[in-house]
Amino acid sequence: MKTDSLIIVLRLATTVSVLVLSGNLTAAWTGTPVGIAGDTGTPDHAQEVAAGERPNFLWITCEDISPNLGCYGDTQATTPHLDRLAKRGLLYSHAFAPAGVCAIARSSLIMGMYASSIGTQHMRSTATLPKSIRPFTTYLRRAGYFCTNHSKQDYNFKTPDDAWDVGRGPRAHWKYRKPGQPFFAVFNYVGTHESRIRAHTRKQPKLKGAEWHDPDETTPPAYLPNTRPIRKDWARYLDLITVMDRSEIPRRLRELEQADVADDTIVFFFSDHGAGLPRAKQFVYDSGMHVPLIIYIPPKWRHLMPSKPGSTVSRLVSFVDFGPTILSLAGIRIPEHMQGKPFLGRQAVAPRKYIYGIRDRMDERYDMTRTVRDDRFKYHRNYMPFLPHFPWLTYMELLDTSKELRRLHAEDKLTDGHAFFMADTKPVEELYDLMTDPDELHNLAGQPRYDDMLRRMRQVHLDWVRRTVDTGLQPEQMLRERARGSSEYEYARSDRYLLQRILETALLTGQGPEVVRELIERLQDDDAAVRYWAANGLANLGRAAEPASDTLTKRLADSSLDVRIAAAQALCRAGHVESGRPVLIELLAHRQWEVSLAAANAIDYLGDEARAAVPTMLQVMQRSDKNSRDIQWVLGHTLRQLHVSIPIGNKKN
Repeated sequence: MKTDSLIIVLRLATTVSVLVLSGNLTAAWTGTPVGIAGDTGTPDHAQEVAAGERPNFLWITCEDISPNLGCYGDTQATTPHLDRLAKRGLLYSHAFAPAGVCAIARSSLIMGMYASSIGTQHMRSTATLPKSIRPFTTYLRRAGYFCTNHSKQDYNFKTPDDAWDVGRGPRAHWKYRKPGQPFFAVFNYVGTHESRIRAHTRKQPKLKGAEWHDPDETTPPAYLPNTRPIRKDWARYLDLITVMDRSEIPRRLRELEQADVADDTIVFFFSDHGAGLPRAKQFVYDSGMHVPLIIYIPPKWRHLMPSKPGSTVSRLVSFVDFGPTILSLAGIRIPEHMQGKPFLGRQAVAPRKYIYGIRDRMDERYDMTRTVRDDRFKYHRNYMPFLPHFPWLTYMELLDTSKELRRLHAEDKLTDGHAFFMADTKPVEELYDLMTDPDELHNLAGQPRYDDMLRRMRQVHLDWVRRTVDTGLQPEQMLRERARGSSEYEYARSDRYLLQRILETALLTGQGPEVVRELIERLQDDDAAVRYWAANGLANLGRAAEPASDTLTKRLADSSLDVRIAAAQALCRAGHVESGRPVLIELLAHRQWEVSLAAANAIDYLGDEARAAVPTMLQVMQRSDKNSRDIQWVLGHTLRQLHVSIPIGNKKN
């Protein structure tokens, strides 16, 4: 391929050509940052003069795959094209998405910031960006790059007009740039998406006989039971990766060759998060966050490589690092608000010590988990331990693997880590030794020999929550309401967000009856978010929260709808269903969809006690507004559990 050629083809921007004609070559690209001044993204004078020849960037991204490639040592994989790319580039063995689902991961990717810092941590939510922070592509464009995205955005915020030259459609291709203009282009491949695993046919016309993965000769990862339905899903998943390797990878690389720009283009290949199967996608185990990352740097730009071609790089990298790294490689100053750490280019910094994970609302289910891992240990903080790891998730339940997990659990045939994942509740903390337990199946939290490690990782997590100003400590509807008129990011950094007191209250969840008195006190706090977490803490105690029943009853008339729902749920769990359930039924009918969804979740967990809510559930099932889907998914599950017929128009739920 021409990318291995020793010929150096000079591609100079117009402004640089003027400098060359005048005999001034001092502006030739040296890696010196010339980009963005300050936090506002306002270009400084240096950006008005091109820094010289800069590399192009091509991102080939795909959906829903873990590092199940031959170059990562997966002996079941059939990925010759990606394997060859890895031999000519760099293979990153420890690359991670900050969440196990696309929109949250992509918002972190495009902003160089954690979704929980900008309020985009809830799946299919809509946050507001302040004008002071922009996608990293905006800074590339201001430096003269032609930026295209073909064609998935999915950021949980409205894409700013200045993010892309072309953000979707047939012209979202680098070939439409001006002559000599450097480019940054993204091509996203959807053929590996979770939905393709459950396709009704396994036929893939682009695969040859030996490339098919026989379920009877396929072994799923240890975090899933090894039964035939699960093997079939895993074989299908591997087939889809092979199809991508045969089609998308050579196609995009061939385009560079044919246009004679391969020698000028740095190529990234990665997935948006882990495999599209239970306990991977949507979850913050490594199976959901660990992604393949291959970076090819052509000979012309080899001085930018930290090691020789074919090397495996073991440093920890996160999606929040990718944008700053591109700016660093392009010689553009990285804005101060970005939280990522560039790992290539002139502005590269020392390797990060920790990777952080985020899990809040996933489709129709509210929850909150945060994780942190170093190069060996992984810590999980479950802020709502009274909820299951794996609640009914309608879209994911379509997979045969989900159905098999439900069957095995119902028949009490699961053991150890599999049973742990399917339990009705989860512990407050989880700790895993990834050296001996890479699938995170054996929770070490509570074992005395790991107490010091547990304390250390807990503190690292808490420091990150404070440092990044985690907006997840506000329930979704409350966060949107309080941020109205500005943005979630700006609100969280105002004196209205009492992060420390809210966090202190949230950390009481999971402690024993000895904290009831303190939770009662905080249930009367002036701040609604404090009251919300106090109610959650009492909900976790179940019947042990009985001494708080009077105070919880008063909170059923709270000015905050989120507090009302949390108090009602706590009362129901304490045995006072007749007191709490009417409030849940009332708020289920609320027109604010986040309120209705939160109430639907609480009702679903009532089991047979939810029967009194059936008339209201049936009414809500008839809604047709765009935000009703998640609510109807929850209610569809509740009604099926109660053996109530679902309205004909909602059978899909």
